[in-house]
Amino acid sequence: MMLDQDLARIRAHRSNLQRYRRLLKTKLSDIERQFIDRRLAEEQAALEALAADVFPATFTLPNMQSASAAMGAER
Repeated sequence: MMLDQDLARIRAHRSNLQRYRRLLKTKLSDIERQFIDRRLAEEQAALEALAADVFPATFTLPNMQSASAAMGAER
C-alpha cells in the first residue's frame, strides 16, 4: 500500500515540524536556533515535495475566448 506509506511519511514530516516549532519557543543558543531553523526549512520543503508527488493537482483553466465560444455553441 504505497498510499499508506506516503501518508505515514507525511505525518512524520508534520510531527517533525511541530516538534521543531515547539523547540523554537524554548531558550536556545544561537547555534541551536540556527540548526533548528535549518531543519524546519528542510522538513517543510520535504513535506511540500512529498505532498506534491502524492497529491498532484493539475488544473487547467480554459482560455476565456474558447470558453465563451463553447458556451455560445451550446445555446
